[in-house]
Amino acid sequence: MKVFALRLRPGQDLKQSLQEFVAAQQIQAGFILTTVGSLQQATLRLANQPMSETFPGKFEIVSLVGTLARNGSHLHLAIADSTGKTLGGQVVEGCIIYTTAEIVIGASEELIFDRSFDGQTGFYELEIKDK
Repeated sequence: MKVFALRLRPGQDLKQSLQEFVAAQQIQAGFILTTVGSLQQATLRLANQPMSETFPGKFEIVSLVGTLARNGSHLHLAIADSTGKTLGGQVVEGCIIYTTAEIVIGASEELIFDRSFDGQTGFYELEIKDK
């Protein structure tokens, strides 16, 4: 396994920045190991909803999990507001960093993650291939 670490700065988009990093580092089968940070806005697709929703305000990143690949990533985010209320969903563009996001990524050197349309689910789903 190879390990990468990066820090996102205020104003950067979480998903877009991760996709750019994955492309620049040529990560073929990545996964989030840990993340801490904060957002000034979150845009998530909530469970079983067809459209994403934007949540303005300051949030702590409680958890970020998912798979990363050059042709698409699948990320879920849990955030907490100033009262500790927690919200989670699928990350889409529009999660904007407030102060920082410190992210550690692992990458398999034996696998390739790919995505293809799955007619049963209606989504592009993960395919795992050997190198």
